[in-house]
Amino acid sequence: MNKDTLRQSVNLLTAIVTIIFNALANALPLNGQTTGEISDRFRVYFVPAGYVFSIWGLIYIGWLAFAIYQFLPAQRQNPRLRRIGYLFALSGLANVAWLFLWHYEYFVLTLVAMFTLLGVLIAIYLRLQIGRVSVSVAERWCVNIPFSVYLGWITGATIANVTAVLDYVRWDGWGLRPEVWTLIMLAAAFAIASAVGFTRRDGAYLLVIIWAVVGIAVKHAGVPVVAAGAWVTAGLVALVLGITLFSGRRRRYVAE
Repeated sequence: MNKDTLRQSVNLLTAIVTIIFNALANALPLNGQTTGEISDRFRVYFVPAGYVFSIWGLIYIGWLAFAIYQFLPAQRQNPRLRRIGYLFALSGLANVAWLFLWHYEYFVLTLVAMFTLLGVLIAIYLRLQIGRVSVSVAERWCVNIPFSVYLGWITGATIANVTAVLDYVRWDGWGLRPEVWTLIMLAAAFAIASAVGFTRRDGAYLLVIIWAVVGIAVKHAGVPVVAAGAWVTAGLVALVLGITLFSGRRRRYVAE
């Protein structure tokens, strides 16, 4: 087995094992509690409504699409996929580690796993040069979009994880109310989304951010400040999405 075949096999196995572990974590459930049940304990607003987490189904499909696509003999020497190396496998390990730490309530340590996962996904994103190089339709749907969606979700999940841990350690927020900190976090999410949107024109990433932020508005409709802030953020990200899509089409038109 050569290096490329080994890498392909490890990536495929990683996708399958990680999906199974994620499913069992809530089906068993791990340590007698589901991921959502633990999350609901924290008094934080940067958490979306339950339906928003259905995006994990799309993420799992993306993992499988990538794993199968990169496993094809024709993709064995694909230079973009070679640049990823074993980073996808490392992301799977970080994902599993986070679930284990979360379910067994090692909340502070979950930040290590979450930031590792975020860092690995950013590295994959940059190595793939998403938004910078042209790829085939198949590669866009099986590689670019899955990692854009996954990175978009983990971007929001990292912010939520930090807010949950701060609540766990009873941080006083420097005297600011939780609603104010939520608005600050929403502003941070918008800034990150704008940076990705204007530099990469990545519609999939922006759509995930909109999906998550709208979920925050829906869940906390009874808290006017948070709900309004979330709706405004979703609208602003949607505006960035529209601008980037329009500019992208205009550039293609001029090039033609």
